[in-house]
Amino acid sequence: MPALLEIKGMTKEYHGVAAVQDISMALEMGEVHALLGENGAGKSTLTKMIAGVVAPTRGSILLDGSLVTFASPAEALRHGIAMVYQETSLVPSLTVAQNLFLGDEQVFNRLRPLYIAAQQFLQSLNFPVDPTLNVASLGAAQRQMVEIARAVRKNARVIIFDEPTATLTPEEKQHFFELIGRLKDRGCAIIFISHALEEALAISDRITVLRDGKLVTTDVTANFDRDKIIRAMVGRSLSDELYGANAGRRKTRGYGKRVLSVQNVSMGRMVRNSSFAVYAGQITGIFGLIGSGRTETAKIISGIFKRNFFHGGVVRLADQNVRYRTPAPAVRHGIAYVTEDRKSEGIFETMSIAESIYVGLLASAGNRATIVRSSDMQKVAGHWTKSLSIRAISADVPVVELSGGNQQKVVIAKALVQQPRLVIFDEPTRGVDVGAIAEIHAIINKLADEGMAVVVISSYLPEVMNLSDRILVSRKGRIVEEYAADEATEEKIMYAAVH
Repeated sequence: MPALLEIKGMTKEYHGVAAVQDISMALEMGEVHALLGENGAGKSTLTKMIAGVVAPTRGSILLDGSLVTFASPAEALRHGIAMVYQETSLVPSLTVAQNLFLGDEQVFNRLRPLYIAAQQFLQSLNFPVDPTLNVASLGAAQRQMVEIARAVRKNARVIIFDEPTATLTPEEKQHFFELIGRLKDRGCAIIFISHALEEALAISDRITVLRDGKLVTTDVTANFDRDKIIRAMVGRSLSDELYGANAGRRKTRGYGKRVLSVQNVSMGRMVRNSSFAVYAGQITGIFGLIGSGRTETAKIISGIFKRNFFHGGVVRLADQNVRYRTPAPAVRHGIAYVTEDRKSEGIFETMSIAESIYVGLLASAGNRATIVRSSDMQKVAGHWTKSLSIRAISADVPVVELSGGNQQKVVIAKALVQQPRLVIFDEPTRGVDVGAIAEIHAIINKLADEGMAVVVISSYLPEVMNLSDRILVSRKGRIVEEYAADEATEEKIMYAAVH
């Protein structure tokens, strides 16, 4: 029997330059096919051609052995091909139920039966989302759940998932993987795009790796391991650079000067009597499950959130009590916070690289400039694009056109241009490919080596263990355990985070 979906010689050119070149692959019924590669490798372009979003320059698509062409995503969906995007395509002003049934409305619609049907369907998928809520009020993880549910409800035979787990908690990921299993049992074929290589190895049946728009290798998952995938993606091994045994290498110096002291800080139910210290020349890692209060504590320190007015605890920066009500004074005092959500909180998409970096300088201590000189902006941008290896044609390119890894470097540059004494990285490598992960890790290590106080918040244990000189564990709104790098194990850290 022919494959459920087969693509032959797919090529997409922009102004004569091939983003995807001569790629052929097949997808069988009930198969999870992981599509891996660095940012810019051609994954999104290839899958958008399959889903009818982008028209191929050359090549063909066969569905059940018959040649098909799609003029739009709606036409692809009518043929049973759906794509769940990393950036959701929901209508924010409509409710969850209305988004689920969008395009399938009756002439006369009653909301109550619609909500009941949506509630039952979401419960069947183990997605805890209220169907009566407007999508605009949902968090990123719940929006992703609605996007996934909409594709499943359309009875798609081929579903393309683009980074579906990036915003999900461990429990939500488990529900999602169970859903993948049920879809496989129904004969649905899945294309799974992810930067989380362990997830790809765990749930896929076959793996295809792209590099520079070309297919490098395709094989059954059993013939891959993490190092083999990375070699195929970047042309060399990065395992030692990413997760080698170099954690705690600054420990021999002992503690530097204490830069930050947090004592019994509280904010509502999210942060409860949390206490810890951060030292110069050292990376302090904070691990915890999503909802453990890690990010909220960081945002209190950097002035984004306000701690309780009464019994809110004490924050001391360089032995001076501080209480920030906005981020501006925190920035002027040398605290930089690199957000976990770069799209909503970290970048101005329509600004150029140079403008985005210079915004950070304008916010820094002592800068009262009212007239911005283009030459000064270009000089600053040139220094940081070179220092952080931001890859772009020029510093005038809009940030939105960069890959995820380069966008993250722009966010980091915007923080470092302020010359801070304390930098808090919140999930610094989320949605970043392995090559950029190694570069961002090198940047973080260099900052600590130069004597800066660094905090790294991450929900990925190997990252915390590789980078950190000290590891703090957060649970239910407070720091519950501390480990030196040489005494920490994954079992100890996870036990402290859960129990």
